[in-house]
Amino acid sequence: MSVNPGRRRVMLALAAPALGGFGPGLRAQTAPSAPPPELAEALPGARLQGSRRLRYFAFHVYDIRLWSGAQAVTAANWAEQPLALELLYARKLAGRQIAERSLEEMKRQGDIGTAESERWLAAMIAAFPDVADGDRLTGVQLPGQGARFFFNGKLRSELMDATFARRFFGVWLAPESSEPAMREALLGPVR
Repeated sequence: MSVNPGRRRVMLALAAPALGGFGPGLRAQTAPSAPPPELAEALPGARLQGSRRLRYFAFHVYDIRLWSGAQAVTAANWAEQPLALELLYARKLAGRQIAERSLEEMKRQGDIGTAESERWLAAMIAAFPDVADGDRLTGVQLPGQGARFFFNGKLRSELMDATFARRFFGVWLAPESSEPAMREALLGPVR
């Protein structure tokens, strides 16, 4: 039985939280040791801390990499550390669906008011373009300030809202993450 390509894209987008999402079939993957060029200014001295490949059913959706600064990012300090999450996509996904799913996953960490939800959704829709195989989205957490988002190495958006940044990066790094195995692959064993 064949799955309609349009339906397959919708299924992938709906199954995927922030910047592409989680689902069954997570698999470790090999990552390069050199940080992406946009981190030279945004996260000087960046080093690869953890990585993971996301597969949803048989489909490779993206590879994710956590880049840390001078201090390692841990389960206890992730919200206070400068860091970057880099996602290298292997499939087409609509930016609006990425943003909507991101907001759903952010709500796992606690209630978000209606006005704030609307503001954050609009900001993410502006930040996340439609992506295709080979596209790269990088989010940089600026602790206590907000977040910057890069698309294929070029600055696309900046949201100076510390609460937004904590909730957004918490999709992968907070204890409430819907994918604890992904969290562990990025941060290391949670103690």
